[in-house]
Amino acid sequence: MKRAAIPFALACVALAAGCTVGPRYSRPAAPTPAPDAWKTQPPWQQAAPKDAIPKGAWWQVYNDSALDSYEQQLLQANQSLEAARDRLSQARSLARVATADVFPQLSVDPAATRERGSGNRPLNGVVQSTRPYTQNVFAIPFSLSYEADLFGRVRHNVEAANASLQSTAADLQNVQLVLTAELAADYFTLRELDAEFQVVQESVGYQRKGLDLLNNRHEGGIASGLEVAQQAAVLDSTLSQLALVQQTRAQYEHAIAVLLGQPPSILNLPTAPLQATPPPVPLGVPSDVLERRPDIATAERQVAYQNAQVGIARTAFYPHITLSGSGGLQSKDLSSLFNAPSLLWSLGADALQPIFEGGRNRANLAAARAAYDQSVANYRQSVLTAFQEVEDGISNLSTLSQALATQAAAVEDARRALEIANNRYIGGVTSYLDVITAQTTLLSSERLKTQLLGQQMVSSVILVKALGGGWDATEIKTEQVHPMAGQILQP
Repeated sequence: MKRAAIPFALACVALAAGCTVGPRYSRPAAPTPAPDAWKTQPPWQQAAPKDAIPKGAWWQVYNDSALDSYEQQLLQANQSLEAARDRLSQARSLARVATADVFPQLSVDPAATRERGSGNRPLNGVVQSTRPYTQNVFAIPFSLSYEADLFGRVRHNVEAANASLQSTAADLQNVQLVLTAELAADYFTLRELDAEFQVVQESVGYQRKGLDLLNNRHEGGIASGLEVAQQAAVLDSTLSQLALVQQTRAQYEHAIAVLLGQPPSILNLPTAPLQATPPPVPLGVPSDVLERRPDIATAERQVAYQNAQVGIARTAFYPHITLSGSGGLQSKDLSSLFNAPSLLWSLGADALQPIFEGGRNRANLAAARAAYDQSVANYRQSVLTAFQEVEDGISNLSTLSQALATQAAAVEDARRALEIANNRYIGGVTSYLDVITAQTTLLSSERLKTQLLGQQMVSSVILVKALGGGWDATEIKTEQVHPMAGQILQP
């Protein structure tokens, strides 16, 4: 390399700050301006989200110590969450790899050889006698290379790596939110099944008393065999329902065990009928969702990543300048290897300017822009989905609140109807069929009331999840790497 190339390359490096190419990143606009309020208004007063949902432990709003304990077990032992943490650790390391190109690369390649030259080797036109020879060659060569990042390829690579790292960090938070919400939903469903089991069991109790009464009346000649058979059929049907409730509970218990990182065979959750009511969920305004949903943050960081990829694709149209140097020691004798005459070195610079590439660079840039547009569409779809999930959650809670109130009245009516039917039957005014009908109605009404309460609790969990579970986007901003001077000396 001629000496003139070296000052030329150094001059190019001096201009690097003003030569970076590639689009600057700005967050895409939401698909539509976020409204000031949600379409469906909840039956409670709105509040600021960060005032009531514990950061990182949103389930504490339910004030259930058992749920708190299970959630902590999930955070420590769930394997899907552990895999997400490992992906984040991998992303940190890969981001650090991208910063390595900021620094010069130095390598050493010591070698020691003993060789014999042929006595019949070609002389390439030189007239001289040839004879075999044997010699030693000892060398300690060093090579140094550095890419002058004139047009920002390395910087865009670091930007892309940091965006990918932050996307992975947000994805970890989303995995944690999804898993903890799934555990809470399964937990409340299991507690609802405990309450439903209790309802059916109580129904079995008074149906058995009714059967005993009919048997006694039948023996006394007052009740018919048909009435006894009808009551027995109702009791058997209710016992079947009891078994099905137990089966469903077992399935939810197994699901909870897996979420806790335990084999289903060793987990036995004690029975505890659901007696909770959903707490007021602080909604805030719709625009807050953009900062509170980790899945939206993941999508937004993917947009930033693709934006950096567009910048990288653009740098392919500009010169690729590399500064290089080599040096070391070489000698035929080991004793003289470290003498001054054994020193060798060279310096150089290389500027590679693409001219004709068969459209490769243009196609790569078009592909990068298309990937960016795709990521923007995915981000906007994530926002729309988030708005839908919150609206669904608010609507579900509002509807279930009304349904639960009317169903509570229905249970009282059914209980009163059963009492009247029993009195009328004992008084001989009506047949026992009215009593059976009243029993069936009461059981159905009580089960539906319990199921509505369970649905209300699960819908509350889903709404908290839709609102981000107290998370906000500031938590991933610290997840980024920067070139550090200490890396120069790291292998």
